[in-house]
Amino acid sequence: MKGIISMTTVDDLFDLLAKAGARRYGGEAVSQLAHALQTATLAVEAGEPASVVVAALFHDIGHLVGEGDEGLVAQGVDARHEDQGAEALRPLFGDAVAEAVRLHVPAKRWLCYAEGGYWDSLSRGSQASLAVQGGPFDADQAADFIAQPHAEAAVRVRRYDDFAKVRGRGTPGLDEFRNWAAALRPHA
Repeated sequence: MKGIISMTTVDDLFDLLAKAGARRYGGEAVSQLAHALQTATLAVEAGEPASVVVAALFHDIGHLVGEGDEGLVAQGVDARHEDQGAEALRPLFGDAVAEAVRLHVPAKRWLCYAEGGYWDSLSRGSQASLAVQGGPFDADQAADFIAQPHAEAAVRVRRYDDFAKVRGRGTPGLDEFRNWAAALRPHA
């Protein structure tokens, strides 16, 4: 498993997303940065608290830390970007953000179990990654997942994630989300 690049400051995290996030990722029609901005914008529009907005913004940061994971899904490899991201975010933002990020992939697996037709609504990229991430939960796995702290926040992040893959959708710029990060870390 690749190593985590230590995110010692919130600025480091924003810089990584701005620079490394500019390229397309997976089989999606948008860049990692555009996807992150769309996801966070949907969370803001829904009236989410700062912890969910920041989790939405950085939910896929695990794709960018370390050596990156471009192309691994096509090789049948799950790089566990959700764990990579949570590990990078926890020291900066705490458990509410880190756990919503860590659980956003299991949230997809849970939604496939809990909602008929959910799998069909996923993008091709999300369907492909789901296959290497373990597929839909069974009843016991679903019950265990939703009972965890922060699982409901992760499901909301997942839903924003699903709708945040639209080429050309307007969003605020990355710097507009610094105030949300500052709300969680007043000294950031």
